[in-house]
Amino acid sequence: MDGLNCDPMSFDKECELTNAHFHKNKKREDIKSHHYIISYDPADVTENGLTGERAQAISLDLAKQMFPGYQALVVTHTDGHNESGNIHTHIVINSVRKTVVERRPYMDKPHEEAAGYKHRSTDKFMNTFKKTVMDRCQQEGLHQIDLLAPAEKKITQKEYMAQKHGQQKLDEINQKIIEDGLKPTSTVFLTQKEYLRNAIDECAATSNSFDEFQSKLLEQFQISVIEHRGRYSYLHPDRQKRITERALGTRYGKEYLKQTFLRKDPLAILYIRSHLRLIVNLQTNVKAMQSPAYAHRVKLSNLQQMANTIIYVQEHGFDTQSDLKNTLLASKQELKEMQTQVAQHRSDLRILNNQIRYTGQYYANKEVYSQFSKSKYKEKYRKEHAKEIQKYEEARDWLKSFYQDGKMTSLKTLTLQKEKLQQQIASEEEAISSLKEKLKDLDTADQNVDAILQMQIPEPVRSKTKDLER
Repeated sequence: MDGLNCDPMSFDKECELTNAHFHKNKKREDIKSHHYIISYDPADVTENGLTGERAQAISLDLAKQMFPGYQALVVTHTDGHNESGNIHTHIVINSVRKTVVERRPYMDKPHEEAAGYKHRSTDKFMNTFKKTVMDRCQQEGLHQIDLLAPAEKKITQKEYMAQKHGQQKLDEINQKIIEDGLKPTSTVFLTQKEYLRNAIDECAATSNSFDEFQSKLLEQFQISVIEHRGRYSYLHPDRQKRITERALGTRYGKEYLKQTFLRKDPLAILYIRSHLRLIVNLQTNVKAMQSPAYAHRVKLSNLQQMANTIIYVQEHGFDTQSDLKNTLLASKQELKEMQTQVAQHRSDLRILNNQIRYTGQYYANKEVYSQFSKSKYKEKYRKEHAKEIQKYEEARDWLKSFYQDGKMTSLKTLTLQKEKLQQQIASEEEAISSLKEKLKDLDTADQNVDAILQMQIPEPVRSKTKDLER
């Protein structure tokens, strides 16, 4: 156990002094600390000679690099939870920086390097931290995974702690059951998310389509799954609110599962394509040059995207590369015109809202103003009804300048016009959204075709793309 900018044995007291000095963390709900875990591959112990001492030294260096100026506690455990065997290090930092440091690239707020500034675990910081850990593992010759890519199985710190505490409680209950001479029905505590993951894995392994997958989840595990905005969301039997695929990991999302079902249906491969992605240039991709494992995955992905691109081109009847590019340009122009039109309609809606607002304001205060006009003691009446009179005069002046001919549109007519315009805008925005999706595929296909034609590709693939070279 080591401490940064503090004695590890008095970490808590020293943090309290720092907080008091900068008048921070006074409220109960204030974030007092941040907890990060660096977990090493169990294979590093046997294959690369990783020890607890070495992991502690590596993690301590990383903590110094990523948390300068903060009081931190760095503790390495040589065995994971439930005897998983992975060495891992806990880094706990005080949320308030103790000393001023040099400004870092991931800092995007003024004075973020100053003493007394609270730590911000932003996406920019986390990506920098992950990249730093990956680089250090590579330098040390340790196993590494792509921390920057979305995790297949996403487990947050909150879920990790819930599982840990739940397992402890279950172990205590089971111990009492065993002491009574009985056998526990369950020995492993599952969070609701882990219950979903296990059920999804089991049903996906034996399903050939989404409909079959959906039915099995409901029948066998009482889990409801629906598709919403292009993503899957799952309802645990003990919950009222759905859990999205993002909260579970990429392995449990629509794109991954669609490919899983597709692999079980050879005929479908001829007709169903996955979402197009850009082919990656291995000669310019820094991550690929640094990591052979990542480069290998990119090569496999590139082959798949080449096939997807060819299928896309054939499905949409593009006989030449010029056809593809002309369609792309025409679609971009169409999108521009649609966006201009919807922008005009939004402007019309703002004007219509003002008409409704001032018309309503005019009639709501008209009677008060009428009484004011008839009053013998106008100054006194105005003081007593200043707000209503001011609103009436404001509405009257606006309407007079807007309706040059003096003919006002009724509030009922304005409301109907607004409803009609809102429906039109919603329809246009939906059309724009669809066109953007189409453009995304067209643009990706166009770039991929350019990349394919410039590559040294195998003859079978070349024969399928020869028509594009005209």
